[in-house]
Amino acid sequence: MSQITLIRHGQAQTGATDEASYDNLSGLGRQQSAWLGAHFREIGEQFDRVYAGTLIRHQQTAEAMGAAEHGVVITDPRLDEVAYFDLSNKMHAQFGLALPTCRDEFLTHLPLVFTAWQDGQIEGASESFHDFQTRVDAVLHEIAAGEGRALVVTSGGLIGMVVRVAMGLELGAFARLCLTIMNTSVHRLHPVGAGLTLTGFNAIPHLEIRDRQDAQTYI
Repeated sequence: MSQITLIRHGQAQTGATDEASYDNLSGLGRQQSAWLGAHFREIGEQFDRVYAGTLIRHQQTAEAMGAAEHGVVITDPRLDEVAYFDLSNKMHAQFGLALPTCRDEFLTHLPLVFTAWQDGQIEGASESFHDFQTRVDAVLHEIAAGEGRALVVTSGGLIGMVVRVAMGLELGAFARLCLTIMNTSVHRLHPVGAGLTLTGFNAIPHLEIRDRQDAQTYI
């Protein structure tokens, strides 16, 4: 098995209320991504394979990072984010659950949505919780089976699911973990024995210097 480095996309459109309007990097998101790419070049980080989801924010992040310098970026829809806005809007319509307007409200909103989703209570969901977990597990194992070090540009929910599977997290811990994943954060999985083990989580070395700390974002 090979080492995998997971990257969450840069900041997208934080005021959006649907999938389509959210799926585009902000100016800060592009800058975060460019800084991460420059950091990798500065420390001599090399990857043998590069993957990204099909979403616009994934592709824009990979481009701003200069990920193509490591090889052709392989686009795989299995690396796409769960359609959280769709789930949230369906919860609002079916149960009257108020839509969150800030990160603090997400702290209580997201666990409620994920619990209802896991329990199959959200009617018309485009993907079941089980199907999401299954596709994430499948694509990560496929990437891990390849040769050389892999770079994967994706989203926070998918990274959270990877950590959930690797660490055996229950649903509440998984939901809270997803809320902590920062834009353009770096996560590492290394082969240990017959499986992959989490060895790095939520690193932002490119945003830790003093004049960039205001560029640390979650949504």
